Amino acid sequence: MAGFNKIFLMGNLTRDPQLSYTPNQTAVVDFGLATNRRWTSRDGEQREETCFVDCRAFGRMAENINKYMTKGRPMFMEGRLTFDSWTAQDGTKRSRHRVTVENFQFLPTGGAASNIVDQNAAGGVSHPGDVDSQARSAVGPLRSEASGTEVDDIPF
Repeated sequence: MAGFNKIFLMGNLTRDPQLSYTPNQTAVVDFGLATNRRWTSRDGEQREETCFVDCRAFGRMAENINKYMTKGRPMFMEGRLTFDSWTAQDGTKRSRHRVTVENFQFLPTGGAASNIVDQNAAGGVSHPGDVDSQARSAVGPLRSEASGTEVDDIPF
């Protein structure tokens, strides 16, 4: 049976990244990310919920996140869901899900990224294509670096 494990998150760091190294000197950074969801309930009341996610990155990516990111800074990331389990000091079995970061993007503080989220929340139901088109309008047209042609001008 085929599987698919891919997560896309956009949110703000909940704490400063914590950098450590494995015994073979691979950089590892742990940080938290908070994502907000806003919607209008059936009775017309504005609602909001926040989801807190533990994240981990490795290697050069970990070093860059540690160097440039701090608590409160926005980030867009993609990764995979991993499951950690261990035995605590008191003998109880513990477990949690964590996102292992595979790619990320720094976002401007309070600028275009927050406008995309706010516009999505104001519109009620959101569709994945809506965020893409809003991101494009907020950041500007995508261009092919080789020719300078706008991506929207390419017929395929």
